[in-house]
Amino acid sequence: MAIEHSPEKDAERIRRALSQKDWSEVKSMNSWMIFKVMSEFVEGMEKMARIGPCVSIFGSARTKPDNPYYQMTVDIAARLVQHGYGVITGGGPGIMEAGNKGAKEAGGKSVGLNIHLPFEQSSNQYVDYDKNINFDYFFVRKVMFIKYSQGFIVMPGGLGTLDELFEAYTLIQTDKIARFPIVLVGTDYWKGLLDWIKETVRDKEKNVSPQDLDLISLVDTPEAAVAVIDDFYEKYKHMLMPNF
Repeated sequence: MAIEHSPEKDAERIRRALSQKDWSEVKSMNSWMIFKVMSEFVEGMEKMARIGPCVSIFGSARTKPDNPYYQMTVDIAARLVQHGYGVITGGGPGIMEAGNKGAKEAGGKSVGLNIHLPFEQSSNQYVDYDKNINFDYFFVRKVMFIKYSQGFIVMPGGLGTLDELFEAYTLIQTDKIARFPIVLVGTDYWKGLLDWIKETVRDKEKNVSPQDLDLISLVDTPEAAVAVIDDFYEKYKHMLMPNF
């Protein structure tokens, strides 16, 4: 479901954003916002710190259960659980639901990081009740995705999925987090984006380094997606904690 737009509604949103507030009101609003942000960080970190090794699965909330990518996501999540990982999703419908479904039905950890939106998004039924966390702020939610994931599997999705993909990509590229694997699933969907990054961003404009493209793997099957995660950790197995 999309956010409803009309000239009247848009004008009201702009009016509220530009409305004059006295300085004491601004300070009060900002102070309470800081406490709300802190509370979301505290709750998220307290819950996520106990979960253990996980892989985040990103993808569209609009993907229906009869879509092949939905079924692939269920399979990928189940395989991740069988290989010792928990699964983190955004907790909503579509690809997120498929990831939680695969993890839960395989007997593994099924985590949902849900976001409150202007249109209602409730947690899907496959999120473990004690591993469901709700957020008002996208940036806090993204910190939880990144901080507590040991890999990222990206299914076809829209603007939110692209945002999550490039957040992880940028943090790895700039060495803000470890070089965890990023796996794009679906050549037909992702090849155009990767070609543009290679041909325009890298080769023509020189805006990324040649090795930056090595951070992403492109696959077409659940087996290949999980194999990228496994192969990555096999290289570092002797250096990692025993529960990997």
